[in-house]
Amino acid sequence: MKNNIIIVGGSGQLGQCLNEIVARTARKFNFVFLSRTDLDCINSEQAKTIFELYHPVYCINCAAYTAVDNAEDDQENAFAVNQFAVRTLAEYCLEYKTTLIHISTDFVFDGSSSIPLVEMQATSPVNVYGLSKLKGEQEIQSILKEYYILRTSWLYSEKSNNFVKTMLKLAQSRKELSVIYDQVGTPTYAMDLALVILNITANDPKVYGIYHFSNEGVASWYDFAKAVFELAKIDMKVLPVSSAAFVTKAKRPHFSVLDKTKIKTALGIDIPYWRDSLKECIQKL
Repeated sequence: MKNNIIIVGGSGQLGQCLNEIVARTARKFNFVFLSRTDLDCINSEQAKTIFELYHPVYCINCAAYTAVDNAEDDQENAFAVNQFAVRTLAEYCLEYKTTLIHISTDFVFDGSSSIPLVEMQATSPVNVYGLSKLKGEQEIQSILKEYYILRTSWLYSEKSNNFVKTMLKLAQSRKELSVIYDQVGTPTYAMDLALVILNITANDPKVYGIYHFSNEGVASWYDFAKAVFELAKIDMKVLPVSSAAFVTKAKRPHFSVLDKTKIKTALGIDIPYWRDSLKECIQKL
């Protein structure tokens, strides 16, 4: 029973990436991928049943309310999933001596920095989604000592719905797109993040705390879109547009480049450049 690892949100984008890697590699753990049907983490009794059944050594929480614009009007559900369900998981992790690996976001910052963001930088979310994710982080920190919070940004892969797949789909019906140029961060390949998570479970480094992980390099959404079409060899005219001209319900941070020095040092890892990982994803698609 001590060899179980549960993945909450196991049918989502990151959960699917973890599942693919686990399926093709030798492993010393039994990985249990839980969809929302298997475990709706808002349901405390259901969570209790899962922890009692598996007594997991790790709980990897990939579940989140990620509809950034919808969260502005659907605050109750955003906080239910991103804060209160996280508190429930943390409480059971404490009871069952389980190490929690929780995925968070660059949206806990306000985007006013001009240099890469370190883990201890002051947080100040500019939208409901970011605030709900920050509250989830704070719940974990108030309950647990043995946890990893991995903040990431601009996640994409060949799984589920994401920016890359949206761009490729739009290319089937359009010859021209306008994409925001004044929001800057780093695209992150979910397969690369999955490998980091599995590195932690395999090596058990016991270097607990908050970490930043994205791919290396810097890009705007405009740069990201241009690279998608270039690598996919699609003839698409991409027009740069300011975020002021592209109104959304939720405000976005203008700068969310994450500093990865801490995680590279703690885990002894090299992180791929974002265009190299994007090329790998495009080839798979």
